[in-house]
Amino acid sequence: MLAIIAPGQGSQTPGMFSSWVTNPEFHALLSQWSMRIDLDLIRLGTTADADEIKDTSNAQPLIVAASLLGAHSLGIKNYSYTSGHSVGELAAAAMSGAISDEDALRLVRARGIEMAKAAGLSPAGMSAVLGGDRDIVLKKLNELQLVAANDNGGGQIVAAGDLEALATLSENPPEGARVRALAVAGAFHTSFMAPAIEPLRTLAATIPTAPTTISVISNKDGEVVTDGAQVLTRIVNQIANPVRWDLCMQAFKNLGVTGVIELPPAGTLVGLLKRGAPEIETFALKSADDVSAAKEFAGRHA
Repeated sequence: MLAIIAPGQGSQTPGMFSSWVTNPEFHALLSQWSMRIDLDLIRLGTTADADEIKDTSNAQPLIVAASLLGAHSLGIKNYSYTSGHSVGELAAAAMSGAISDEDALRLVRARGIEMAKAAGLSPAGMSAVLGGDRDIVLKKLNELQLVAANDNGGGQIVAAGDLEALATLSENPPEGARVRALAVAGAFHTSFMAPAIEPLRTLAATIPTAPTTISVISNKDGEVVTDGAQVLTRIVNQIANPVRWDLCMQAFKNLGVTGVIELPPAGTLVGLLKRGAPEIETFALKSADDVSAAKEFAGRHA
């Protein structure tokens, strides 16, 4: 049984589209999407530097476009589940049939802009806490008034909140853990993002939805969602609420998923699955050179 998943913000890297744009079909698709959302995805994915693609308003559409490009390259229809981490849920929503690719990109363009605005209202950020006992880590975050914005499983919790509190966490990490600052420009999935919700809710109300053809596993609680409108509502509400990727991984196990393909820019979620659900075979689709091998992998699990 196969699941195809999409990564979240922080997974972007300079030149991530370089292997894709040499294919005329993919270049045309990216050009079309760029015009639709008034953002030069090709330039951002080929020549922009790390600082420019770290910007939330650029990073989010870039990541979702990369995942949708990967999905198009595979052309796989007979898989069972899809899911995305944070902004990756928009790619998953499009792959599921709940919304169109272009509506996913319109929404993620607005999401990136509104979340960047919210992030600019007060200095905040995110840091990964790697290792340590989960209860001890959560207690430490609570003491510092930080939020477990991403409970990722596999020994990783992402703390979010005030930059000074994050610095204190880094200087005095929980026992048995280490702390790594993330390349994001805000405290996503916390109350810091509340100002972004209403503009996104207004835009989402104009987007047509349909019942899913591929079931979606939701970041909210790891539940399987098949109603397109509910998929979209959950995505909007999730902007200011924690991501429970640990529950998504548990759902893969409970549902009998045997293989997972992570779409570009792949690597992060495969790493979490290897630690949190090692019994599930994984494949990271990182570049156009990996497409044939990814299709072969899918053939063994779909």
